[in-house]
Amino acid sequence: MNTKSHIDSDGKVQKTNIQTGTELIKSQIPSLPQKPGVYRMLDEGGNVLYVGKAVNLKKRVVSYTKPERISQRILRMVSETRKLEIITTHTEVEALLLESNLIKQFKPRFNVLLRDDKSFAHIYISQDDDWPILTKHRGTQRRPGNYFGPYASAGAVNRSLTALQKAFLLRNCSDNVFKNRTRPCLQYQIKRCSAPCVDYVTQSEYLDLVNQARSFLSGDSVSVQKTLSVRMEAASKNLDYERAAIYRDRIHALTQIQSKQDINVKGVSDADIIALHTEKGFSCIQVFFFRGGRNLGNRAYFPRHHRLDDQESILEAFLGQFYENKQAPRQLLLSNNIRNADLLTEALSSRSSGKVKLTIPARGELKKLILHAQDNAKDALARNRATQTTQLSILKRLAEIFTLPKVPERIEVFDNSHIQGTSAVGAMIVAGSDGFEKNFYRKFNIKDALIEDQYPQAPENSKVKAAHRVKAGGDDYYMMRQVLRRRFSKVADSLESGHTTVKPDLVLIDGGAGHLSTSLEVAKELNLVDICFVAIAKGPDRNAGREVFHQSGKSAFSLEPNDPLLHYLQRLRDEAHRFAIESHRARRFKSLTRSILDEIPAVGPKRKKELLFHFGSARAVARAGLRDLELVDGISKNLAKQIYHHFHED
Repeated sequence: MNTKSHIDSDGKVQKTNIQTGTELIKSQIPSLPQKPGVYRMLDEGGNVLYVGKAVNLKKRVVSYTKPERISQRILRMVSETRKLEIITTHTEVEALLLESNLIKQFKPRFNVLLRDDKSFAHIYISQDDDWPILTKHRGTQRRPGNYFGPYASAGAVNRSLTALQKAFLLRNCSDNVFKNRTRPCLQYQIKRCSAPCVDYVTQSEYLDLVNQARSFLSGDSVSVQKTLSVRMEAASKNLDYERAAIYRDRIHALTQIQSKQDINVKGVSDADIIALHTEKGFSCIQVFFFRGGRNLGNRAYFPRHHRLDDQESILEAFLGQFYENKQAPRQLLLSNNIRNADLLTEALSSRSSGKVKLTIPARGELKKLILHAQDNAKDALARNRATQTTQLSILKRLAEIFTLPKVPERIEVFDNSHIQGTSAVGAMIVAGSDGFEKNFYRKFNIKDALIEDQYPQAPENSKVKAAHRVKAGGDDYYMMRQVLRRRFSKVADSLESGHTTVKPDLVLIDGGAGHLSTSLEVAKELNLVDICFVAIAKGPDRNAGREVFHQSGKSAFSLEPNDPLLHYLQRLRDEAHRFAIESHRARRFKSLTRSILDEIPAVGPKRKKELLFHFGSARAVARAGLRDLELVDGISKNLAKQIYHHFHED
């Protein structure tokens, strides 16, 4: 029996399915504890439908057994539920934090989901260096130091960094470059660094610059500029006009940073302004970032939720997921009330360095700031809906052109990149109704092929085998076959085991008829006959606008050069090409910097460093005798034997 729910002609979930889900939940209630925790509703295939938190798991789950008291959306969720899982916690705060983690991990379709939550860029000043570095940082903040931000865009942080380098003349080079400089680099020549690498500035003078930069980024810009003004005036009185000009340029650079902050409100130091606008079942949340009294920009979010969800639940779910992987500032200014404000305040404060305060301004400058953010949210939602409408019409036409059973929700595009067969990489990008989904991009390092039929006597020794290998990058069809096998073998395995998995509605291959034939062979081999494969070949003379499309069961065809669908497909193909080239460059650079010592499993970075310091080069290590290797610090006799035999096997 198919236990998946479906909708009657009157728009309601069938009672038989509701009863099935309700009875399953009822059967679990006696074993549920009356403790705080998180519960998960799973469907027949094991996919997570919904994640919820509760101060009392038993009382909360019981509410799902009373269909007359829950909404149509929750009824649909109950009708699809085939399994219930719980995790108990010590407190309700822990349950809230765990709920946010699990929602981000599983992305249940009945939860409010925050999408496009990318890590923000920060400005970083190290503190464990004799000569601290000023640079951009994105990702986990593990290294000791000061992190200033977040900045809403890479452009904003890059502009600020340029001005800060002009103002404070701090280095931005890596430690390795810094330690090996013998003369100043270009940064010194263009007056963006004081050249501490060659002692053009004393350590005390440099640390004074570092402290000024920290003070300025912490919001104490007035005192920093006043100090520079006093020093400029003193240098001018002493007729030291060259030094006075340096101070003048530094003041000008700081003024440039402050002039970019277009909305500054007195009394707002470290705060996030979060405003929600909903319209016809869709929402936009604008977040403005204020740090040290300066506006660092804003970003719009479009959370996925049911059209009947109220603003309180949307905003509460957003806050929990948004701050799941980042610290909240001391103050959050909100446009709407939320139900569990005290609980959320406690949860956010537990993850931050101090007490977090949630405020809904009712009047004054702060209220104007919220209204400004709401206006931005309204405009952003209108633009997003217009884009979504255009995107949907293109996807509908795409389904018609390629005879798809439904409008595609997931499109995967594949391309390969290499140089004369070396550092070959396959790339996969993913697109859907919301545009490119970069979280799902994937690269495949192409493995060379062993031609067994030509060399049946090839011995098992890996070094000898390498002589009988061919570069896979020399065979584009082989590359594509390997990439598709690696991508879709897991899909085939999961389907055989009865579990549902993510698979595309359309696969685009950058290539011609031969690439399509290769793709169809792999699909047939894996029994994935329901996936549509299309190859997009460049036109005569590789002329954009004259692309030829190849699809099984159809003659090759082209689209009009001014057709919006053609432009959309070109964007998909070009994005795959860009990602493939970037991945290939990264692999090629890694191969250029790779040492022969990296091939020895037992030799890590520390031992590799000791070997290079002792012998001077990797080639000298390879020529070294066993006794010489045993003399190196950190190299035991057994490890010395491994290294020696690695280079001296017959």
